[in-house]
Amino acid sequence: MTDTSPPPKLALLALPERYALPGRPGSAPASVVDCHRQTGFVLAAELDAFAELMGLHLDAVSSLGKPRTPADAATLTYTSRTYALLADTCRLMTYGSYSSCLPLIRSALDCIATRRALAGADAADYEHWFASAVSRDGTATAIDLGRFHASSPLIGDPILDQLYRVISDLAMPHFGSTLLLSAPEADSVKISASFADPSFHLGWAELISGWLLDLAIVSLTLVTVENEALQSKVESAVKTAQESMTSRPRCHIEEADGRWVIQNYRRNNRGQPKRVILG
Repeated sequence: MTDTSPPPKLALLALPERYALPGRPGSAPASVVDCHRQTGFVLAAELDAFAELMGLHLDAVSSLGKPRTPADAATLTYTSRTYALLADTCRLMTYGSYSSCLPLIRSALDCIATRRALAGADAADYEHWFASAVSRDGTATAIDLGRFHASSPLIGDPILDQLYRVISDLAMPHFGSTLLLSAPEADSVKISASFADPSFHLGWAELISGWLLDLAIVSLTLVTVENEALQSKVESAVKTAQESMTSRPRCHIEEADGRWVIQNYRRNNRGQPKRVILG
């Protein structure tokens, strides 16, 4: 028998009033408090730019009006998930949990890739799933998992293509990436590993903050903004974010001969910048 039940109604029940950068960790160890302090001082411009982009996410979602269609559902749910992942990554970065940031960034990339896919050829698949996504199974609520993974929308993207491959290597438990994250000052003479060390590291903070800005920009562009005044604010915020990443030399990753080359890698501003090859 054909199921003629109407698709579920869509409603947006809650939306944060504003985005706030992570506050000072009150009862955390001194090293975490110090990391938060140094991150806020050294990366003040980047953090302010990120906060503005995140706030504009909320404005853009609010401007969409009353959601009704499967396309609205895809925009809301994946934007929400991406927003939360970026916010949590920022919090962990300011607290020195650099290793924990990487899987969250990878998940945010997957959500962005899915949103791009659902805005194109895969839209019909989502609409078909949405029509019967939630049902009853006895006394339980049954949700069709709708398994879906799309990385192809990132291929060829001038920013996200390389970032996806870099993050995939760093987030996986590979021997070299694990060593780099646990012993960031390792060299051929000595490997000094620290156990879950939350101390500030300028190189990792610059890398992660740059990735956060890149992803926040791309995520924001995937939310339809029809309001001209809001669109003007988005364009201004994107320009400010891009300027914050080019205002001074910072740690970054390049690809050369199939290996990742980390440039300007150092613990703090007083340290000697060095190059690390990972491959």
